[in-house]
Amino acid sequence: MAPMLERFISPGKGNGLRTTTRIKRGELVYSAEPLACCVSNKLARDVCHHCFTRCETLLRCSQCKMARYCNITCQKQAWSSHKRECKCLQSLLPRIPTDSVRLAARLIFALLSPSKGSSEELYSLEEHESHLNSISEQKKHGLSQLASMLELYLQQEVPDLAQEALPPSCREPLSLLAKVTCNCFTISDGELQEIGVGLYPSLSLLNHDCRPNCVMMFVGTKLQLRAVRDINPEEELTISYIETLSLTEDRQRQLEDQYHFTCHCQHCDSQDKDGLMLSGKESTWRPLKEALPRLEGLKAESDWQALLQGCSHLLSTVGSDVPDQNLYKLRMTDMALDASIHLGHWEEAAEYGEKTLQVYSHYYPDPHPVHGVQLMRVGKLQHYLEHIEDALDTFKQAYQIIKHTHGDSHPMTTDLLMRMEECRTEMVQQSSSKHRDTNAKKKTATGLATVHLT
Repeated sequence: MAPMLERFISPGKGNGLRTTTRIKRGELVYSAEPLACCVSNKLARDVCHHCFTRCETLLRCSQCKMARYCNITCQKQAWSSHKRECKCLQSLLPRIPTDSVRLAARLIFALLSPSKGSSEELYSLEEHESHLNSISEQKKHGLSQLASMLELYLQQEVPDLAQEALPPSCREPLSLLAKVTCNCFTISDGELQEIGVGLYPSLSLLNHDCRPNCVMMFVGTKLQLRAVRDINPEEELTISYIETLSLTEDRQRQLEDQYHFTCHCQHCDSQDKDGLMLSGKESTWRPLKEALPRLEGLKAESDWQALLQGCSHLLSTVGSDVPDQNLYKLRMTDMALDASIHLGHWEEAAEYGEKTLQVYSHYYPDPHPVHGVQLMRVGKLQHYLEHIEDALDTFKQAYQIIKHTHGDSHPMTTDLLMRMEECRTEMVQQSSSKHRDTNAKKKTATGLATVHLT
């Protein structure tokens, strides 16, 4: 752990992480590789299981038929961590265990591996909370089923966890899975799309705030913790555990259900955005709220045509009677944007995207990665539609955010700078073309005048 960070007892929260020095906005606070990680099952065919890069063509492991790699190099480098998993996967074919079971197994393999023996973590696995005493019986039953699956999955490689040289809580499948599900992080790409899950023990010390002073970004599996505002010495470092674009009541319910605490951050106690999120008459926006579960189901099924039809119909029905700042209208506009992109309706997608930008700036105080990524999405659409000046302006706004949230060396930032340069080059070419056209028209006009006079 970097010397600029230290563990401490956070009042009312328990264990926490704070800085020992002044940190500037955009500064890299800490980076770490996971103790264990795995690609999400739903993306198993699209992402390299070693470097977590999205690829159109991947090499498949000939034995387990599940693991995939972008090239031979990645496949060879992954073998030391995959070989035990490979045998376990083969033993369950054609069944595939859940992400949490695979992650728990990979954690066990990592702990049994000599290369993972030494650790400088500030927060040991043994100290991680399982919250088994506070979860509902229904949840505990679900975890028990996963624990049984984990034991079955491990039979080929670790037939008796209790006999292994593991931390005591890791020898008990139920406790282990409870810790994994509560403390793992979602690994995402630069556009904040989920790729997999991973365990980063020291960073489990970070407490939640709905308006945090840090954000987590990933380059492959490496987690980067960056400051999104200036932080003073001995100030606690915080992140958001959840997507914060929700009403206070809904955020608190989600945090209680998933992480077993009630949030009392300033944003929750003030409920400062709830009124804006519910702007407009309830009788006009309620149909949008009631339709969202059905539309979210269509999105989950990738039924983009039906999703776009449903969203566009409802949005046109309410029109300006519901303000753009209304939470349910914003969610529906976002889904219409996603559907339009998947269907290749680029002009429609750009219109929906442009409508969200001002609203995002209200709900995501800059620099916030969600706002930056949305600006970049819209900029790409504008660029594709040859709205070059608009695209450059949107890309510039995105860069002012992403340089802080992602950092200058992140692939997303590099891509953004390249797109900005392309826009500038195209604008120069357009200007030169117009200048040539103007001169050509002048010559033609002169020629016509000469012909007329003679």
